[in-house]
Amino acid sequence: MIHLILIPVAAGLAAFICVGIVYMMVKREDEGTERMREIAGFIREGTWAFLNREMKTISYFIVALSLLLLIVFWPRWQIAFGFILGSLFSFLAIIIGMSGATLANVRTANAARTSGAKALVIAFRGGAIMGLAIVSLNLLGITSLYILFGAGPKNPEAISLLVGFGFGASLSALFAQLGGGIYTKAADVGADLVGKIEARIPEDDPRNPAVIADLVGDNVGDCAGRGADLFESGSDNLVASMIVGLLFVPHYGWAAVFFPLITRSIGNLATIAGLLSVRRWEGRNPITSLNIALVTAGVVSIIGFYLTARYLMHDIRFFWCLSLGLLAALITSFVVQYYTGITEPPVQRVAKGNVSGSAIGLMQGFAYGMESAAIPAFIIAGVMIIAYLIFGGDVPGLYGVIAAALGLTEIKGMIMATDTFGPIADNAGGIAEMAGLGEEVEREAEALDAAGNITKAITKGYSMAAAALTSSLLLFAYLTEVARHEGVPFIHFSQVAQYLNIADPKIIASLLVGAAIPFLFTAFAVKPVAKTAHQVVDEVRRQFREIPGLLEGKTKPDYARCVDITTKNALREMVLPTLIGMVSPIVVGFILGPWCLAAFLISTTIVGALLATYMFNSGAIYDNAKKYIEDGHFGGKNTPAHHNAVIGDTFGDPLKDTAGPSLHILIKLVNIVSITLLPLFLAYSLIP
Repeated sequence: MIHLILIPVAAGLAAFICVGIVYMMVKREDEGTERMREIAGFIREGTWAFLNREMKTISYFIVALSLLLLIVFWPRWQIAFGFILGSLFSFLAIIIGMSGATLANVRTANAARTSGAKALVIAFRGGAIMGLAIVSLNLLGITSLYILFGAGPKNPEAISLLVGFGFGASLSALFAQLGGGIYTKAADVGADLVGKIEARIPEDDPRNPAVIADLVGDNVGDCAGRGADLFESGSDNLVASMIVGLLFVPHYGWAAVFFPLITRSIGNLATIAGLLSVRRWEGRNPITSLNIALVTAGVVSIIGFYLTARYLMHDIRFFWCLSLGLLAALITSFVVQYYTGITEPPVQRVAKGNVSGSAIGLMQGFAYGMESAAIPAFIIAGVMIIAYLIFGGDVPGLYGVIAAALGLTEIKGMIMATDTFGPIADNAGGIAEMAGLGEEVEREAEALDAAGNITKAITKGYSMAAAALTSSLLLFAYLTEVARHEGVPFIHFSQVAQYLNIADPKIIASLLVGAAIPFLFTAFAVKPVAKTAHQVVDEVRRQFREIPGLLEGKTKPDYARCVDITTKNALREMVLPTLIGMVSPIVVGFILGPWCLAAFLISTTIVGALLATYMFNSGAIYDNAKKYIEDGHFGGKNTPAHHNAVIGDTFGDPLKDTAGPSLHILIKLVNIVSITLLPLFLAYSLIP
């Protein structure tokens, strides 16, 4: 297997080199007028000011926890080291991706002055920097630890030490998603409520004091937060797959453990191929071009899956399960496009409902959001069962589920690229409006922004599917580790199922507590948005009231004040929800023991995944219903229907961009924390 280690190393390096090439391609594009550069400078300055303070805050927790892990697990230093490396690589992916996003926004706006197709390519390349960064650093980080820890057939125990990398990535991701989500939605809600409804000025109007904070929020929430989410998902997926792969070494040899690294290498190459497929197609719908890129990445992945199944695993069943997972990702993406697309019936019906009142629009969006959560869940459940049966059921069927999960996550680089395309396009539209580039340019930017809203919704739907399957793998990995530590044979499920008896009151109690955690977490994620938005509203009203000539456009607002309000609140309020996610499995593990903790993880995963899907899909429906009305339907802007839609949009904002995406990370964090601290639960639980 020594020669095979060169494959993930080469694939990771190839993707990382592409990051530099794409970055330079974007950088050489023209930034436009002096006013455009000035506005982009405000956004860039606010973005980096927030990220610097956020990373400084997170670093305190990282240092403290790494020292604690080092002390608790000494002399096994590898978990603490992996924890630090996972956190650092997550930070690095965010920094690289944010550099690309803040570079591309103004260049996209300038390109829209002459060619919408060129603007699309620049925005996508800016997003591809983030996509390539997360897949390359993910692969390189875990492969480096694999080599450093001396993992291999002679040292299989080293695979379990990789959990530290996933723990570090998960904790950093939850902080980043919560902090960025609170920031972006508080600024967005505050800007919309006072600007659009009260002052009746356009979105991204330069007279609005919260507009820069809103544009900064697009970057720190939608780019940084989502990038950290998918980086963490990829890390946990790889680690869990390799741990469960240990069960199958007797049948497939060490290839059973190495298989996930090879499939992830295929994903890196598929991302590069997808990037190259996006061209300047004049007159084509932006979402069509982005779908072509996704399909291209999928085709490359399928070819790689066949070669891996045929020549590495010597079992064609791996090809079918990998392809099944990839198909599930594509189907889930198209389901989300149906429910959240601005040209589709759900969004248009919600928009029409706003003609009768905001309550009607809210109810319809609520119903469609609930409906949209069920279908992806059915898809994921079907994929798990089919993959399980392809490998013959019982414990061998687990490897079918592993392969399906790996197949689903192999296009995450492309998904992340199209997701980051969204906030870049949003920023470009804001820059175009604030710089006064004219209605034609704004229309081009709005077309890209509408496509971006769909891609952001697709990413959230994809993230849910990835989170559900990854959490299932983490649960299997957890059970594998419990069985190994307890000396329980894991050849048939019946050998483990006896410890998860649903007639046991302790198991039922654990299921109830696990189901309650996502609701408690959501409450503590949404309340800070409302609190911070309230302060932003008061500040915007104050400036409109106290700064002479502001509403007439004769003077500039104090943008920095709104940026400061959102920054301080986001950094303070992101701590409590994160602690809930990290502490809850620890409490259950120490009180009720490792088997009850497994029940807790099952219910948290299922409830969290469904709740998250409802929230981000309903939020996207409300958002695009508002945009549909702004396009001139049902009276257009500044009508009662439009004002009602804005209320729906602001209500959905913290659901789709704060609580929903953060729940993805929560359900993975509780699993990876449980695996990491399992030896302590086994030794010190109060109730055996």
